[in-house]
Amino acid sequence: MKRKAVRAALLRVAFVLVFAASVTLADENGAKGPVIPQLTPSPTFSDSTLPPNGDINPYGVAFVPHGFPRGGPLHPGDVIVSNFNNSGNLQGTGTTIVRVNNGTSPTVFFQGQTGLGLTTALAALKGGFVLVGNLPSTDGSGTCAAESGPNQNVGQGSLLVIDKNGNLADQLTSPSLLNGPWDLTVRDDGRRAKVFVSNALSGTVTRLDLRIVGDGDGDKKDGVIVEKETQIASGYVHRCDSAAFVVGPTGLALDQDRDVLYVSSTGDNAIFAIPDASDRTSDAGTGKAVVTDQTHLHGPLGLVLVRNGDLVSTQGDAVNPDPTQPSEVVEFNAEGQFVSQLSVDPAAGSAFGLALRPIDDGFVFATVDDTTAILDIWVVK
Repeated sequence: MKRKAVRAALLRVAFVLVFAASVTLADENGAKGPVIPQLTPSPTFSDSTLPPNGDINPYGVAFVPHGFPRGGPLHPGDVIVSNFNNSGNLQGTGTTIVRVNNGTSPTVFFQGQTGLGLTTALAALKGGFVLVGNLPSTDGSGTCAAESGPNQNVGQGSLLVIDKNGNLADQLTSPSLLNGPWDLTVRDDGRRAKVFVSNALSGTVTRLDLRIVGDGDGDKKDGVIVEKETQIASGYVHRCDSAAFVVGPTGLALDQDRDVLYVSSTGDNAIFAIPDASDRTSDAGTGKAVVTDQTHLHGPLGLVLVRNGDLVSTQGDAVNPDPTQPSEVVEFNAEGQFVSQLSVDPAAGSAFGLALRPIDDGFVFATVDDTTAILDIWVVK
């Protein structure tokens, strides 16, 4: 028993040291070559995302960035996860963001009001705030206004702004530009950030140009100011769905050097590219389809960009399902060709959010299994 306790303690220390190291050199080093072929059959860590209130169906995954202010429960290198379902497994009703801990239960960072439905749209900003999308439902099913008139049970949703202490600081809403915030990615320059949001209820992508005031410590003068909001993409297939809740544009990944935004569109079963994403003032439509592999795409959801130009996407199995390829995380090269894949669970529909963080001579890769409420993490050096 003593040996087991010592081993568990050493693993917890390793977990902390790995992510502390990942922060130090995150802006200077990246994965060398493809990601998935370098992953071991078993993750380095597999840890629960289940909070005390029983929220399940983890969706969003994000690393806390270097420069995140001290003084709150989060530290640079921490991994946070948002939950979409409540303890009764009703979709669109989860209320918690947790910090994942190795070998122990997760720590609740934020718990909101009943019935929020926290989505994959999750990011921690260097300025000391956490952003998370919400898409609520009154009864856990996906029925939109267009389908049922006044009996709709899927709300418009919003983008919640949470300070570094885990308190709700603001709630950003827009009937046209934040219509079902389903996922996001951020170009974070510290005092300013460009936030790209995919909207599942309108099939669009919005860019929010933000200015960060203060350090997220709860002072009344601190906050996130929206200086500009622009719709930069549209025309993606979108609908409510009784099984998947919603089907629409989901994962976003920004190539900052080329200023190209990649969009995983679940309903189109394709990944698109939007040029001049950070500066454009017009709507690019769907952009150019860059990944259309119908053998390996099964309703793409989460999306990350690798330093070598590869795209890694989780497959939700709501579109073009293949029972021989359940819950796959798939990597494609810059030309849209298949590289490799892994299954996070033998049950279909288990893959969703994912995140990739460079470390010295390697990377940390994290992806949720929303069937088991587990976050799998690989450390590759």
